[in-house]
Amino acid sequence: MHLGAQELIIILIIVLILFGGKKVSGLGKALGMSLREFKEEVNKKDANEGEMKEKDGVSTEENKD
Repeated sequence: MHLGAQELIIILIIVLILFGGKKVSGLGKALGMSLREFKEEVNKKDANEGEMKEKDGVSTEENKD
C-alpha cells in the first residue's frame, strides 16, 4: 500500500487538529533528537568494534577478502 501526497497531507492535517501545532512541533523536535542520539551511539559502537578487532590482531581489510 503506497500513500500519495494527498493522503499524507490529510493525515498531517488530522494530526494537527488532534494534537495542536505546538505539541506536534515538540514531538518532531524530540524525535529528531532521539534519532541523532541513536546514530551517535551506533557510530560509537562501530568505532569500538573496529578498535577491538585491531587489538585482537584482526584487520578489517583482511576480513573483506
